Amino acid sequence: MPDRSFLRWPFFDEDHRRLAEEAEVWAGRELAAASDDDVDRRARELVRSLGSAGWVRHVVPGSHGGARAAVDVRGVCLLREVFARHDGLADAAFAMQGLGSLPISLFGSPALRDRYLPEVATGKRVCAFALSEPEAGSDVAAVRATARREGDSYVLDGTKTWISNAGIADQYVVFARTADGGAKGLSAFVVDADARGLDVVERIRVIAPHPLGTLRFDRCRVPADRLVGSEGEGFRIAMATLDLFRPTVGAAALGFARRALDEAVARVKARTQFGQTLDRFQLVQERIAQMALDVDASALLVYRAAWAKDSGAERITREASMAKLFATEAAQRVADTAVQLYGGLGVTQGVAVERLYREVRALRIYEGTSEIQSLVIAGQVLQPRDA
Repeated sequence: MPDRSFLRWPFFDEDHRRLAEEAEVWAGRELAAASDDDVDRRARELVRSLGSAGWVRHVVPGSHGGARAAVDVRGVCLLREVFARHDGLADAAFAMQGLGSLPISLFGSPALRDRYLPEVATGKRVCAFALSEPEAGSDVAAVRATARREGDSYVLDGTKTWISNAGIADQYVVFARTADGGAKGLSAFVVDADARGLDVVERIRVIAPHPLGTLRFDRCRVPADRLVGSEGEGFRIAMATLDLFRPTVGAAALGFARRALDEAVARVKARTQFGQTLDRFQLVQERIAQMALDVDASALLVYRAAWAKDSGAERITREASMAKLFATEAAQRVADTAVQLYGGLGVTQGVAVERLYREVRALRIYEGTSEIQSLVIAGQVLQPRDA
């Protein structure tokens, strides 16, 4: 059982503490024997399992089957931390249900919400978020995919890549250009997976396996009522979604880091060298101390950002970027140290710290690279707070 003393911090109420404890029990029972032999199958099963257990309700508003009236960021962070600690694929499955539906929750018409959100909440629909392109990753304003109005439909053309759940999703929130003008010309659409003209043209294999691929839109006709918000609001929709979800990426990193610290502590207490267990060596103690410091500092930044959003802050751009940047970089350090303390066993395939080392790496890239987070933070600091 990991250290749960942080749940007594003033960021949380009794409902949060109960949620974390219940999720820990469920994850320990349901995720302990996870296997990545068939990633697509497991991802679908995980979405169904997370939905059946009621966890996906926490990424959907109460009006459409959610656990609370509005999405509670602290609750989502707590769940991502627990799931990541047990199984990275379970965390990814849970996170994509939120990331792929939040634009609909925040900006969708009542009809769109009614059509998609209830089945998202129960795990019956698998979600995806399609923003990145071959030439548009960190530079969202460089999106080249287009959507032009033809009668009562929009026709989408272009390519999206690095899309989580590509090939297994039932729907994609797709960002495309409806007008020139950089960021101001983007719009968002909900595209069903069976839409004619939408194809998965490549599956991408990464070091921590999960469903990932490239989508091609070739005269893909989408009903006009699948527009999310209004034309030209796509950039705002994407940024608002990422603003809310970036602290939760930090929470997933925190879950990986806590597991790596737990594994390292168990190892150094059990492994004997030169006549004593490794935890007796001062150099090892210094490493453990730094790991614990990284874990607690990450938790403070993650849950500060989540608390700020839940307390009514309209934007948490600075806090969210700080949480994501520090927690993901710290988790990489913690996982690397855990591997080092394991010695040769640490780079053996199938050992927990080896898996954690691979799983944590992508978090420093997706939903805004560490470099982009640094630029965002600097911009927030240099801009007057009342500007």
